[in-house]
Amino acid sequence: MLSEPVQSTPELPPGTRIQPADCETHGAYDQKVFALLGKELKSGCPECGRLAREKTEAAELANKAMELRMAMERKLGAALIPKRFASKTLDGYIATTTEQRKALNTCRRYAAEFPQIAATGRCLLLLGKPGTGKTHLSVAIANEIMAKSSATAVYRTIGAVLQSIRASYDRATEQTESQILSSLISPSLLILDEIGVSKEKPSDFELTTLFAIINGRYEEMRPTIIVSNLSAKALPEAIGDRCVDRLREGGVIVLPFEWESQRGKEGF
Repeated sequence: MLSEPVQSTPELPPGTRIQPADCETHGAYDQKVFALLGKELKSGCPECGRLAREKTEAAELANKAMELRMAMERKLGAALIPKRFASKTLDGYIATTTEQRKALNTCRRYAAEFPQIAATGRCLLLLGKPGTGKTHLSVAIANEIMAKSSATAVYRTIGAVLQSIRASYDRATEQTESQILSSLISPSLLILDEIGVSKEKPSDFELTTLFAIINGRYEEMRPTIIVSNLSAKALPEAIGDRCVDRLREGGVIVLPFEWESQRGKEGF
């Protein structure tokens, strides 16, 4: 029985040849045979090797992303995403009306295009009636980008932020005000919820804190998602004109949520 024909390749090291081989998954390929210490070493399927390398690289990236997020959680002293919202997904949002489908599709695009959005710092405002799924969609974006990339995303209510900073003045926490602000400026994405929840005029302390966060992220070109029950017209009074100007930079996306509350229904 004749052996498989072999082909000499002058470019290969001495004693190395190429012969036909077959992969059960990817079919025929050119196999390199190396002579080493009296033994022959044969190369495997290059496509299998490429896929294995990609899998290894993806696992290494995921490990690095997890280490980064754990380090950030230690820095924050709290979870990046609260337990209540950890399971929120874009697929889990029930959209039955044209307006709801538009909101969902816009949020899907924001998550899918986040690498480009992260490069420009483009912000997203989810504004309108309570119980319409604004928080669900904002956190679903965060969960999506963290599941598919090494990006970090943090969700905080403005009330929790203000409380943390006030506690730092009383030395009730190990974190300083500058550390708290830094931990909100450094993530790839920040979600600030419950903006303007109080019917009272915001205090100078609240406005100053909001500007420090939003301007800090603006300077670093990092996107922010604002979640509020206010309308676009009423938002400037709650956060200040300077914050609004920073959020507009790069073509802010404004999503109105004008339908009735769906709270208590599946998907909200």
